[in-house]
Amino acid sequence: MTSATEATARLDPHDEIADIDRRLFGGFVEHLGRHIYDGIFEPGHPSADADGFRTDVIELVKELGVSSIRYPGGNFVSGYRWEDGIGPVAERPRRLDLAWHSTETNEVGLHEFQAWLDRVGSDLMLAVNLGTRGTQEALDLLEYANADTRTAWTDQRAENGRAAPFGVKMWCLGNEMDGPWQIGHKNADDYGALASQTAKAMRMLDPGVELVVCGSSSRSMPTFGSWERTVLEHTFDDVDFISCHSYYQEYDGNAQEFLASGVDMARFIESVVSIADAVAATKKSDKRIMISFDEWNVWYLFNPDGTESGHEFKGGAWPVAPRLLEDEYHALDAVVFADLMITLLQHADRVRSASLAQLVNVIAPIMTEPGGPAWRQTTFFPFSITSRLAQGRALRVPVSAGTFTSDKLGEVEAVNAVATIDDEGVSLFVVNRSTTDAASLRVDLEPLVRVLGREVAVVESHLMHEDDMYAANTLEDRERVGVREAEASVVGDVLSLTLPAVSWTAVRLA
Repeated sequence: MTSATEATARLDPHDEIADIDRRLFGGFVEHLGRHIYDGIFEPGHPSADADGFRTDVIELVKELGVSSIRYPGGNFVSGYRWEDGIGPVAERPRRLDLAWHSTETNEVGLHEFQAWLDRVGSDLMLAVNLGTRGTQEALDLLEYANADTRTAWTDQRAENGRAAPFGVKMWCLGNEMDGPWQIGHKNADDYGALASQTAKAMRMLDPGVELVVCGSSSRSMPTFGSWERTVLEHTFDDVDFISCHSYYQEYDGNAQEFLASGVDMARFIESVVSIADAVAATKKSDKRIMISFDEWNVWYLFNPDGTESGHEFKGGAWPVAPRLLEDEYHALDAVVFADLMITLLQHADRVRSASLAQLVNVIAPIMTEPGGPAWRQTTFFPFSITSRLAQGRALRVPVSAGTFTSDKLGEVEAVNAVATIDDEGVSLFVVNRSTTDAASLRVDLEPLVRVLGREVAVVESHLMHEDDMYAANTLEDRERVGVREAEASVVGDVLSLTLPAVSWTAVRLA
């Protein structure tokens, strides 16, 4: 590996990427495992409010800083009847959820989830079922949620306790319809035609909605590229966004390869943008389709031997809220996670929405124990700090540093960075991807100081690094891993940072 001991960068306020859409810091809540039940909703918990929601979890979600939340799935939505989740709770049907081989009690539905969102301060992003259902059911849900005139559906909404519309702005036209695992999986032409029909109808009812069409479930899908092209040829004039989904994990103990995950995400985004713009060109259109990266995270989906993990069903043939996908995140995972956030900001011109999948218990930054505590996983810290500090406009920060060779991705920069600027100051986010070399980073602030006409100073700094990169926060040791103050100082026009190997640093300048 080339040494990354010395690294340099330049922070120029004119090197803008785009304004940051706050929806970039979105989340995702699915009816899966213990996410809803025993996660956000546990009526018997000591912290539960009058509606059964855990207030300790609410406070952590607020601290996380999630702007909008995609709901109710995910694979779950492709078999979901939304009407099951409205009306008197005692009269709601129990259903078998084929996606996660569980029993859904429907105690939490649209009204309850919106009440929870009101408490955490996040906006609702709804997905419609285009797996087992179609255009009419999507229209029914849209009318129930958004119509402001008297109809049978809005009368029912009022009877269920909400006279005013929910006013949901962003809607997903199904979920991962390219995936053979998806209930109602379709080929690109069939899905594209259905999505176009549904989008046109939804806009007739509510012209102000923003619509997301399904892109590929990952860059490794055999239909990736051709799927995007075909679907957009059907839906280009009807939608605003195309989705990307991607999950990353360490394989075979190869931490260095894992630390290159941000490069894979960047290539995924850039490929989808190229395809969308090529479709625009064939249509002679100036319209730009944006990306909703509405599922992303570290997820240990596969065991070292390549078999799928985390799908063991215990407690009955169709259990309620089984423990599924409850990954324990290490410091290494948090650094990769932070680099994925940097990558999203580096593409803020086209990634205008993103949803961390998921929020509580299921591949989540927040964990809970039934009747017991809630705690922050390692990935909680880079999300909460970045969401709070990354305001205003995103800036490119080219870094000159060493490289390492990825078996899959070629030469990879050992140090990656992005900055944001707003009326109050500048935030810089840096990751050292090297597993062996610390880096001394010198950032030239002269362009920034010249534009501002005054000196800048470090007002806060944060470092995520552990000598044991597999250290984690657990039920037994809930505060083993956190963030501490970084080694950061400004002398003249130069910001100096010490970046340990496998680390993430955030600095606020004012």
